[in-house]
Amino acid sequence: MTNEGMGALNIAIIGAGMGGLAAAAALRKQGIAVTVYEQATQFTRLGAGIQIGCNAMHVLRGLGLEPMLRAQTFYPRSWNNRHWKTGEVLFDMVFGREAEAKYGAPYLLAHRGDLHAALASAVPADCLRLDHRLAGLEQTPDGVRLSFANGRTAAADAVIGADGVNSVVRASLFTDSAPRFAGRIAYRTTYPARLLNGFDMGDCTKWWGEDRHIVMYPVKSDRSEVYFVTSQPEPGFGRESWSETGDVKVLRAAFEGFHADVQRVLAACPAVHKRVLVDHEPLDRWVDGRVALLGDACHPMTPYMAQGAAMAIEDAAILSRCLADAGRDGIAEALERYEATRRERTARVQLTSRQNSWGKGVTDTDWVYGYNAWTAPLAN
Repeated sequence: MTNEGMGALNIAIIGAGMGGLAAAAALRKQGIAVTVYEQATQFTRLGAGIQIGCNAMHVLRGLGLEPMLRAQTFYPRSWNNRHWKTGEVLFDMVFGREAEAKYGAPYLLAHRGDLHAALASAVPADCLRLDHRLAGLEQTPDGVRLSFANGRTAAADAVIGADGVNSVVRASLFTDSAPRFAGRIAYRTTYPARLLNGFDMGDCTKWWGEDRHIVMYPVKSDRSEVYFVTSQPEPGFGRESWSETGDVKVLRAAFEGFHADVQRVLAACPAVHKRVLVDHEPLDRWVDGRVALLGDACHPMTPYMAQGAAMAIEDAAILSRCLADAGRDGIAEALERYEATRRERTARVQLTSRQNSWGKGVTDTDWVYGYNAWTAPLAN
């Protein structure tokens, strides 16, 4: 899928997270050359789960990753929302075969490391540059010049900032405003299911407390590994880190009085990590000339809809479609079209997620899971 001028495009992507790798794979699918610059020196397998919504799976299917993900992930019957103490079902968000037939793609539960590895497998190693922390960028008449903390430089026709909630690209071109700290902490971990001694934690359950909750589910097709994540008040903690160690005793105390099923899962947990929960007000601008933002760099959100990575993955497909026929002279216009196509949807998800009411009662899920970024209309 190339045309004159398009095949010669060279796009630099800053960040090799879910969004950056998805963007690289999607752009390559359109015949566009990419180089991904990542500040880390190696990829690490974080102890965390991730929900892959039907909308994200449409994109991942288009990247050829569905067979791999189906083999490695868990296929849940539903996302069951229950009262923290009584266990009363508040809303059973049905997935499985019913949702797959309705939305055209499955809903899967995965280890974040497995999803990241699948996306990495879709991007050749020679497209990736590790140990490249962005230090600065400058737009020129011909493209964009990049400089890195390791002293190296690079040039590209366009730059995609997929460098997360603390995006260097966003700060340098658009705004240096800090993400909004929600005053809450997420404790999370994965651990072997054998530690539960035969206890069945269910397919996917969110236990709704008065000012806190916990979500738990298996992340492997054979239920051999399980995951949970919480949200609870802890205003004094302010580090943005995926690897900060948490205190299991503090966590268990925070959920004292919750249903016995919750107690079983927390009692079996050997160790946890914790991170702050942040989001950002929807941005007015994602694009400046030949530079655009993607994923958490432009629309970070609380995890209460399990759609943060899905929005980045959707961004990637829309971006690739907008750039597919652009050619060098049309890059700026194509990026503006990408932003115009994505802004309203991502802002709606950001603000809906912030409310933390998704699934607490009867919930309209069609507008989220029924979206296919490969076929959705592009802005004019």
